[in-house]
Amino acid sequence: MELLVRPSTAADIAAVDALLARAYPKLLKHDYAPSVLVTALPLISRAQPALLTCGTYYVAEGDGAILGAGGWTRDRSLKELGHIRHVVTDDRAVRRGVGRAILSHILIQAGAAGITELECWSTFTAEPFYAAMGFRSEGPMEVALQPGISFPAIRMRQSLS
Repeated sequence: MELLVRPSTAADIAAVDALLARAYPKLLKHDYAPSVLVTALPLISRAQPALLTCGTYYVAEGDGAILGAGGWTRDRSLKELGHIRHVVTDDRAVRRGVGRAILSHILIQAGAAGITELECWSTFTAEPFYAAMGFRSEGPMEVALQPGISFPAIRMRQSLS
């Protein structure tokens, strides 16, 4: 399958929103309790317009559709540290190179921007994928989504230098 990875734009917000809303519930259901998903999915399965238009968020197009998305942002304090952001692959396109294409693009672009280390707050589901892409686990963590709502994750890192 031929994939085009490009920066996302405001025109992609609806498609990425639909992708997140469709894929996350299906991909995460085997690794998270229903009680976690019922509170977290409405918060994590939505496109973030500011992120999609920041210039470091990308979509992967193939077969005439957006099949994946993800990006990175620079840490506010440590300018050489970047954070992997909101990576998703269409649940109908897993294991077809979409996630690898997005993350490879992120690694190249972040490195070119002077980032020397990337941090990722991985879902339990995606931990093996990030490990295969060179990230090392630093252990479990809780991501605060809203007051009283957190999401279990795995903190992972990769050096780019």
